[in-house]
Amino acid sequence: MAAGNHSKVTEFILAGLSEKPELQLPLFLLFLGIYMFTLLGNLGMVTLIGLSSHLHTPMYFLLSSLSLIDLCHSTVITPKMLVNFVTEKNIISYPECMTQLYFFLLLAVAECYMLAAMAYDRYVAICSPLLYHVIMSSQTCLSLILGVYIIGVVCASAHTGCMIRIQFCKFDVINHYFCDLLPLLKLSCSSTYVNEVLILFFGTFNIFVPILTIFGSYIFIIASILSIRSNEGRAKAFSTCSSHIVAIAVFFGSLAFMYLQPSSVSSMDQGKVSSVFYTTVVPMLNPLIYSLRNKDVNVALKKMLHRKTFL
Repeated sequence: MAAGNHSKVTEFILAGLSEKPELQLPLFLLFLGIYMFTLLGNLGMVTLIGLSSHLHTPMYFLLSSLSLIDLCHSTVITPKMLVNFVTEKNIISYPECMTQLYFFLLLAVAECYMLAAMAYDRYVAICSPLLYHVIMSSQTCLSLILGVYIIGVVCASAHTGCMIRIQFCKFDVINHYFCDLLPLLKLSCSSTYVNEVLILFFGTFNIFVPILTIFGSYIFIIASILSIRSNEGRAKAFSTCSSHIVAIAVFFGSLAFMYLQPSSVSSMDQGKVSSVFYTTVVPMLNPLIYSLRNKDVNVALKKMLHRKTFL
């Protein structure tokens, strides 16, 4: 270990999701299937939006960015998780662990703010439809996406930088299936006060700021929808938001359950279950949610399949 890392630990052992031998193969097959479906769904969504000219709108530009985040998020976590089910000891080196932590945090934070950006997009589309293409210009979309990644980089750099300063000299078994903040802090034999303050500050900020943005947007959206006189118009407006609401509820619910519980109440086993939702299940569900409940996506998919059939 390099002297600058102030750590006697050169590698960690990931305990994994379950220690029961009879569950290893079923869990491996389950999560392999989830990962393959995640790759297919998100790559398919990015490709479909890229190739379908009528999907080249701000809404689908943001959706393709969300799919790319989900694809990378799952790839950072799941392959190493799968190794744990087929090996006796799932060893991860210190640099690999810090790298996984960094990209996990970057992508998790980016997803929080990407969902908020998508809520703002729906607010503009429903509340100011005539000005939609003026407000949500290509420059605005690029600025939103750039801002999302800048916040992710800042948060991930702060957390990982403080984690590197910690001395790990007692145990090397991480009671989790990936290198996450809370399980790593439990292995420390030096002060973790700064890390805990950062988790509280960034955790609260990165959950509540996007949620308040989303709630604020949907308050105006609901008020605007209720002012629509025709039932058909209301149903159409609600249908454009329903997929986004479902994705938000699953992602932020599991994230808040993991990071905003008092340490005296939280359990690492409960945390593992919660982590499964936002690291593996949500990336798989997002393309499914948006494709099943979106007529434009379904039409584009049918056109592409029809075109391929006749080639």
